Amino acid sequence: MKIAILSTFYPLRGGIATYGAALLSALEKEGHVVKAFTFSRQYPDFLFPGKSQYITEEDNVEKIASEEVLDSINPITYYTTAKKIKAFKPDVLITQFWMSFFGPSVGTVAKLLKKDCITLSILHNVIPHEGRFFDKPFTKYYLNQHHCFVTMSDVVEKDLRSYESEKPSLVRAHPLYNHFGDPQNQEEAQLKLGVESDKKTLLFFGFIREYKGLDILIKTFDQLDDSYQLLIAGEVYGSFDSYMQLIQENRNKERIHIFNQYISDQEVGDYFSVADVCVLPYKSATQSGITSIALHFEVPLIATDMGGLKELIINGETGEIVPSATVEDLKRGIDTFFINDPQQYKSKIVELKKEMSWENFAAHLEDFIFKLKRK
Repeated sequence: MKIAILSTFYPLRGGIATYGAALLSALEKEGHVVKAFTFSRQYPDFLFPGKSQYITEEDNVEKIASEEVLDSINPITYYTTAKKIKAFKPDVLITQFWMSFFGPSVGTVAKLLKKDCITLSILHNVIPHEGRFFDKPFTKYYLNQHHCFVTMSDVVEKDLRSYESEKPSLVRAHPLYNHFGDPQNQEEAQLKLGVESDKKTLLFFGFIREYKGLDILIKTFDQLDDSYQLLIAGEVYGSFDSYMQLIQENRNKERIHIFNQYISDQEVGDYFSVADVCVLPYKSATQSGITSIALHFEVPLIATDMGGLKELIINGETGEIVPSATVEDLKRGIDTFFINDPQQYKSKIVELKKEMSWENFAAHLEDFIFKLKRK
């Protein structure tokens, strides 16, 4: 098949770009001809909450060749993008949806192509973590322009059905990222990051946003004894001031290591190589790409019972699920994890990794598309 993917790609950074690159590579390995189309402007700078939308010289990422064509706020480019994708004559257009802001732009491109090819959307979220007044109309418009969908958790599938009850969809869990390399030597990683080697190490990783519950984790860390240390690794969206205030008030603040910055791909392995467990104290969630990174490095997880997190984080097997984002529940989950044998988690993760490859995901996606084409 000829497959066009409209998404964020290099030189844009972030989890959606990483996902798109991995998907493109997996589909090419299946023998398909795949072409990437991306944004000439993803967000106006004043709307972007992080420091940069773009890869820097320090980032070591797969440089996917793509056409930078779609400006999210320039309607003229919606039509020129569709024209360029049509010229490729794809059998399938794959788009990604993670924020309703992109409903008009990507949705219009899909609308202009849906008579010429199958339009398929991979839905990371349907109902956003942080709501805005335009979410419902933009999301509904976007979904209406697609023939079919892929969701990565039962929760997102349920959210999809609250908008769209008829169109076919495939539910497949988020594949495990494998482009971050192998785990690093633990002692070398500890020295590089300046963390202690004799502590139980909790890791909070990824972009810092309010719904991810870092404040809950910091408060929980205040209740732990001095055998623990906490690593906070990721760029904050907005201000870090409220978190810093909690850290300064924390009786264990000397054992909180802060890396408030974008973590490049080549640095990711250092953080997971020193971690005993990755903690996701989310106040709301659908699924999380952090889960797939942790499982790739065979690091167990502790997470709140939110969204689809528990589909891959299984109590006593690949980690621990706690009932809610409260200090009491999170502390109980941390205590339970360290009472158990860490190796019991790792052995289960190794088994899971075999099922969660990108190649396996691409094969199921291919079967789904072929079934649609036969109808």
